[in-house]
Amino acid sequence: MREHRRWVTMAEVAQEARVSTITVSRVIRTPEKVAAETRAKIQAVIDRLGYVPNEGAGDLSSRQNRSVAALIPTLTGSAFTSTIDGLSTRLRAANHQLLFACTDYSSGKEEDFIATMLRRRPAGLVLTSTHHTREADALLQGCGIPVVEVWELPKVAQHHAVGFSNHDAGFAMVRFLHELSYRRVGFVGNSKTSIRSRQRFIGYQAACREFGSGVFRKIADTKKGPNNSERGAQEFAALIEQWPDTDAVFCASDTLALGALSEAQRRGLKVPDDIAIAGFGDFEFANEFGVGLTTVRIPGFEIGELAAQLILNHDDYDQKEMQKIDVGYEIIRRRTA
Repeated sequence: MREHRRWVTMAEVAQEARVSTITVSRVIRTPEKVAAETRAKIQAVIDRLGYVPNEGAGDLSSRQNRSVAALIPTLTGSAFTSTIDGLSTRLRAANHQLLFACTDYSSGKEEDFIATMLRRRPAGLVLTSTHHTREADALLQGCGIPVVEVWELPKVAQHHAVGFSNHDAGFAMVRFLHELSYRRVGFVGNSKTSIRSRQRFIGYQAACREFGSGVFRKIADTKKGPNNSERGAQEFAALIEQWPDTDAVFCASDTLALGALSEAQRRGLKVPDDIAIAGFGDFEFANEFGVGLTTVRIPGFEIGELAAQLILNHDDYDQKEMQKIDVGYEIIRRRTA
């Protein structure tokens, strides 16, 4: 299905199930009016072919539809907001509209939203992850529209990808801290919530092996949850209590780092004299209000622009050729390290 990159039609489902299109339509819209055995047979074909009902107006095709759907984990913090801004700006210039929803870092919600968005037959779909449920993967492989995965850079691209190596960025920050003579670096961030956070932690581990003692100063992830400032404060406090000689902390996001900075202040720790703190993302607040946060800068707006352009230019590419664009990252040094 992915090679054809087109919508599976209701007629194809009907042909495969050896029933009429009216019967297929009834299974989708009024399943209670169809015998259980017939309904199960048709649903099995729908699942196998990756058919998505069209809830758009009339027979509007994806080529004619001028809406693009995007799924992001959260609007908390400005990292994904900047990507949405870049998407919206570029699409608006081409007379396209952007529809987006938040998944709250839930793969189940992402799967539901993918199915919901595809029913509108958008011109393209933007996802902030390269890891999906099996059911979501099946929908994406047969959806017939360009799919762009952002904020990650898979080794083998199943769809268009615009991003960077979270692993390498995490490694680079620990190496940078080592160059500043910090030797006992801790990590704050929930790797259960976010694939990206886990990749940054793996990069942190690799750098600790190469530049440090190989000791990983990280509190165990006991539960899922947002990587917000409250969590940053809690994990920082637990980390300092377990390893009081820690001289630097690398946080998986600037929001976590803000919480760590607040907790350090409450404990009377001077930053960076007593302990250095670094973040990830270069959110708007990172250099405002005297925060002066050392961080990893990601070109979020550019990611959004490039993702939009891949969708707009989709017909110019060989549909079997997946574009992979590495936007890179930059270490930004400020007063906290």
